[in-house]
Amino acid sequence: MKKKRIDNLQLLNWELTETVVFQKQYLLLGGFAFLILLIYILRMWHLQVLQGASYRYQSENNRIRLEDIPAPRGIIFDRNGVPLVENRPAYHVLLIREDVRDMDQTLRELARLCGRNPADFWNVIEANKQTPRFVPLRLASDLDRDCLARIEAHRVRLPGVVIQLEPKREYIWNGTAAHVVGYLSEITETELKGEQYQGYYAGEDVGKFGVEGAYEKYLHGKRGGRQVEVDAIGRRMRLLDEVLPISGRNLWLTVDIELQRKAEELLEGKIGAIVAVDVNNGAILAMASKPTFDQEKFIRGLSRDEWQALSRDPDHPLLNRCIGANYPPGSTYKPIVAMAALKEGVLTEQTVFNCPGFLQFTDRKYRCWRSHGHGSVDMERALVQSCDVYFYQAGLRLGVDRIAHTANLFGLGEKPGTGLNGELAGLIPTAAWKKSATGVPWQKGETLSISIGQGFDLVTPLQMAVAYAAIANGGNLWQPHIVGRIEGGSSADTAEIKGTLKRKIAIDRRIFDIVRKGLFGVVQDDRGTAHGIRDKSVLIAGKTGTAQVVRIADGVDFKVAARALKQKDRDHAWFVGYAPADNPQIVVAALVEHGGHGASVASPLVQKIILTYMANGAKNHSK
Repeated sequence: MKKKRIDNLQLLNWELTETVVFQKQYLLLGGFAFLILLIYILRMWHLQVLQGASYRYQSENNRIRLEDIPAPRGIIFDRNGVPLVENRPAYHVLLIREDVRDMDQTLRELARLCGRNPADFWNVIEANKQTPRFVPLRLASDLDRDCLARIEAHRVRLPGVVIQLEPKREYIWNGTAAHVVGYLSEITETELKGEQYQGYYAGEDVGKFGVEGAYEKYLHGKRGGRQVEVDAIGRRMRLLDEVLPISGRNLWLTVDIELQRKAEELLEGKIGAIVAVDVNNGAILAMASKPTFDQEKFIRGLSRDEWQALSRDPDHPLLNRCIGANYPPGSTYKPIVAMAALKEGVLTEQTVFNCPGFLQFTDRKYRCWRSHGHGSVDMERALVQSCDVYFYQAGLRLGVDRIAHTANLFGLGEKPGTGLNGELAGLIPTAAWKKSATGVPWQKGETLSISIGQGFDLVTPLQMAVAYAAIANGGNLWQPHIVGRIEGGSSADTAEIKGTLKRKIAIDRRIFDIVRKGLFGVVQDDRGTAHGIRDKSVLIAGKTGTAQVVRIADGVDFKVAARALKQKDRDHAWFVGYAPADNPQIVVAALVEHGGHGASVASPLVQKIILTYMANGAKNHSK
């Protein structure tokens, strides 16, 4: 019993001891919880009482905004590293409608500062009613410095107005090489939906023509963006995050700007084209088309009236005549017919025909350009003096289809493949083509016409330059190219574009020698139709051509008729030549619309381009 009482007493003492320990723990835990609550209350008091006004202002007036960073387009250089197109800073005024308190007042004030009509700004807003209000709308582009300064000085009174910096195209040689370089214009709604323009934004400028259009995917670059905190009037408070844009890749063209400027200078006041090509790799050294156009107008933005005036101009300044206009080749086609006749064995170098000034065929006389004729001529003299009757005879023996086959071997009748928009394939007719196109069988009289580059024959100046390059180099048909290098972020990512050999023309070397001998005599022989451009410093070979636009009736004197014709009915003047004749490096084709005779009008242009090329040093063009 006593032992039991002792055990109970010990148990009571243990419980009392444990109770004291637990009470201390509870007090400690409660004190810690009270301390946390007190800190929380004090922090809430600090945020809501002491700093409440400041945070209320920030919550009401500051926002997190995503800003787009346009990527600079790649720079375009000529073959020697001379910049043709660069970028400059341009400032645009944007409006974020959800930040605007009084739209009418804001637009009127903005119009006053920029010297604009408020109705223009309202039109932009009306046209974008369906656009979310937080998306910036561009009200005006490319602000001048005075307008920009006035807006910045009044930003406090213009909530929702944002100034955007964007790299803008600058055409350093504005108007020169315009058809080669091309221009930019705002992306259309239809283009935005296409696969080619995935990732593009409304309002962006994209390449529409020339190299700018053909190499858009390389030049465009990749846009960046930043996350910023802005205040109530759109001023940036702090940068939160940023992804920098990736610039477009630079392009080095094969064009020499000095040779290009010379070509355009020679065409001043004329309507026509000059194209120069490297004989040994197809690189385009110059591509001039006149009239030209102002590229900067497209950057500033053409009005509807300006665009209509430009597109309806009867001289078609937007047309690249080197690749996008078809012309009868006239007598420049005769070397192709000579090649066909020799290849097919219907004529030899010694074959002689008499030219009395015409060829009687059925009931019609097909005349030679020289009314009293050339007398007895062989193939070399026929090329040198451009005897029509000789090639009428060659054509009759060949027939249309064999002529077409040889012409096709030299790239005629197919697009050259530069990659530029607007290339035409021309037309090299066949009997089957005519039957399909017109439902009428081919007539032998039509063969006479195409044998001297008239009738259905159609070519572009670039096609003729490429064909003559193949004659000059002995049968290598090169694909012409306008871009020589596409630069990347590193040397490993840089692509050098070399010439592409389309085909080796399967014609005996001896035949090339015969035709080249005739082309040499055109310039170097005293009887040659282009002997007037003979120059001691360089041996030039080539062929004149005068392409008839309207047919002159039988019995009418050519010279009298030519003087009586209206400008639009006069012949086109051609010359295609290469040099040096004994080691060809450059071929040049010149076409002057309604210019008259190729010998007097077109051949001097080719001579001056070749002399300029040689004077500048061929080493600069063989890079």
